Amino acid sequence: DKQVQKSGDDSVNIQAKSISIQTGLTYSDVKKIALDVFKNNFEQLSVVAADTAKKRAEEITGKFLHELKNRNREALNQAQDPDFQYSLYTVQKEYAKSGNKDLGDLLVDILVERTKVDQRGLLQIVLNESLAVAPKLTTSQLSALSIIFSLKYTRYLRMNSLDMLKHYLSYRLAPFIKYLPKSRANYQHLEFAGCGSISIGSSSIINIFKQTYPGVFTKGFPKEQFDKEIAQISSSEKLLKPCLRDNTLFQFNATDFEVLKNKTKEEEISEAEYSKIEAFWKNI
Repeated sequence: DKQVQKSGDDSVNIQAKSISIQTGLTYSDVKKIALDVFKNNFEQLSVVAADTAKKRAEEITGKFLHELKNRNREALNQAQDPDFQYSLYTVQKEYAKSGNKDLGDLLVDILVERTKVDQRGLLQIVLNESLAVAPKLTTSQLSALSIIFSLKYTRYLRMNSLDMLKHYLSYRLAPFIKYLPKSRANYQHLEFAGCGSISIGSSSIINIFKQTYPGVFTKGFPKEQFDKEIAQISSSEKLLKPCLRDNTLFQFNATDFEVLKNKTKEEEISEAEYSKIEAFWKNI
């Protein structure tokens, strides 16, 4: 095929049927850097042990790069960053020593999340530290941390029915409960690893659920009681719903008080009525 090209003064001409321009590091570049870092840093082992370690390092590196391409492809260029290289080496080293698949998956997940934080800060420091601490914990100890964190620091926003409560218990807690450690030594080790502290006080799981999801754990109240204490308001049908446990009674249409507070703002309820609603909530 005839090709025609024109150019001006002081220009550089490039002519071809197909031109491919690659910027930044490629998948192969990153893989080579990662494996070189492992090879240059991991302790010298016997031939058999070294071969096993190398295979595991290649396996976990490939798994990490696969996840990185799918979840944060732009982060491939971080392979040249010393802090990232050290984090990746930590993953390779720990997986090379244990070969535990569950641990490998956990470390890969943490490392991918680490690539999303390119500025040094608390989150980056915590994720880096997690890569070093996770291999020190057993499956049962990780299960304990998962349950404690879920109950104490998270809230399931869709918790608005008994079916949702059942779903939460079945899929968010039950998978970990069967591995929950019972011995005090396990929790002392968690404290030693810097994952928590053992305190004198305690809180029952019933109270935790009642405090976190009061909209599910309520006995309900008669509509007449609401109207008497707050007075009839036009928005009551949006603030209330039939009680989950007794459809002859009513309850607030909110998982907790913060949700109810936002609803009162949306309905432009007066401050006087809001104060009455707040007092009513605390007394039911």
